Amino acid sequence: MTNKLSDKDKKDWQNFLNSSEKLHAKDLDKSDNQKITEKLIDLHGYTLEEANKEITRFIDYCYQNKVKKITIITGKGMRSKNLDDPYQSSDLSILKHSVPEYIKNNSELMKKIIRIDFESVNSASKGSFDIFLKTIK
Repeated sequence: MTNKLSDKDKKDWQNFLNSSEKLHAKDLDKSDNQKITEKLIDLHGYTLEEANKEITRFIDYCYQNKVKKITIITGKGMRSKNLDDPYQSSDLSILKHSVPEYIKNNSELMKKIIRIDFESVNSASKGSFDIFLKTIK
């Protein structure tokens, strides 16, 4: 690979920088029939409290924006320091198990949800699960 730019490339770049033309997010330009139907959130590194607040905000946002499916990455919990503490639940202290339980027990969130993929939550080989949202009426 060469680090040299051709004169034409330099000129094209300079023309772009000097123009009023702006790049914009393609996702924001889609019409209603082309709305994003799937979103993903990664909760790695979140504390339990932070994860619960963020997932509440994210589900509300996705519901309002007519997203149909959310994939939530929690990790498998294999490196969780909570596994070393005999006074904590080895299941519910790990985001993989606690986040879906939090959602399931939150009646306001569940009003927006068709289904939570608990099969993925309970799988030892998966570090993510899906939520399927209802459509706003």
